[in-house]
Amino acid sequence: MDGNGRWAQARGWPRLAGHEAGAEAVRRTVEAARKLEIGALTLYAFSSDNWRRPAEETSGLMRLFESHLESQTDRCLNHGIRINVVGRRDRLNPALTAAIEAAEKATAHCRGMDLRIAVDYSARDAIVDAARQIHGTTPSREQFAEKLAEVSHSRAPARDVDLLIRTGGEQRLSDFLLWECAYAELLFLPKMWPDFSAQDLEDATREFQSRERRFGGLAPAAA
Repeated sequence: MDGNGRWAQARGWPRLAGHEAGAEAVRRTVEAARKLEIGALTLYAFSSDNWRRPAEETSGLMRLFESHLESQTDRCLNHGIRINVVGRRDRLNPALTAAIEAAEKATAHCRGMDLRIAVDYSARDAIVDAARQIHGTTPSREQFAEKLAEVSHSRAPARDVDLLIRTGGEQRLSDFLLWECAYAELLFLPKMWPDFSAQDLEDATREFQSRERRFGGLAPAAA
């Protein structure tokens, strides 16, 4: 979800205004994903490296996140969407942590779609933490994925990403789900996140369906 700040600055607005517009894009995208019957959607809201930004911006982002969690939980319940926030929680303020736990508990029974929101998340840190905890053993990929999910506060084992969409014109992963993105299809869009629409998501899924995925193998021979 890249480009909120630049979107706002291009209009002469404070960066937080861009994040507020980005929150509305989240609502649109989640609803669109549910209609498209997407099983799991992960949104990269705040990376561990984002703490390097000015305190005014990071604190504003945390307030915005808390507010939208509280206001959108009922909407997620009505659409059968299970909320799961992945990432560190020890650096979040108690009110936000409480809002996260309340949203997760309220939607725990939902099975229509898994909505994962990455906050204070670093894939490299999660991999290091998982490796540290299984030191001295020889885990399978499945066992490592389970440990990776555990250290990331995920409610389900780490699952492979099918399609990664990055807005804002940047073409890099930025420490996002590195283990899970091993065979992800990548789609980079110049459009800023606040402008991302339901149609953009539908177009992205259509693009994904047109790609040939071989997972290291060969394409099926023509008949």
